[in-house]
Amino acid sequence: MILLIILVLLLVCLALASTYRLIMLRRGGTAALLRLLPARGGQRWRHGLIRYDEDRLVFYKLTSLKFGPDSVITRLGIEIGERRGPRGDEFDIMTDDIVVIAVADKEGEFELALDRNSLTAFLSWVESRPSDRSRRMQGR
Repeated sequence: MILLIILVLLLVCLALASTYRLIMLRRGGTAALLRLLPARGGQRWRHGLIRYDEDRLVFYKLTSLKFGPDSVITRLGIEIGERRGPRGDEFDIMTDDIVVIAVADKEGEFELALDRNSLTAFLSWVESRPSDRSRRMQGR
């Protein structure tokens, strides 16, 4: 009987975590694929949503039950690398309309796969960050 109660409590907790995550994902965002580097071929791509914050981009994996974002890219130290199209076995999960862009920040290196409109929004978000000079003047 105790085992059954523990099992029911675990199932209830899993259902609550799944519901919370679904609510988080339904609040909106931009569909994207993200992977941590280094990676080979088409491995380690994760489907999810990105949201833009004032100082960071947060990524929520579709298949995760984590309460917070799965990856965070900070806007302050972001570096944009090369752009490319999908190649090799990446075509199993992407189309020709997708652009893959290399991104690095203080925490690590990533690749983001976005459609062209989402890429424009991402680059606008990056380019609209305040300059280091204006930040120094505010914090005198």
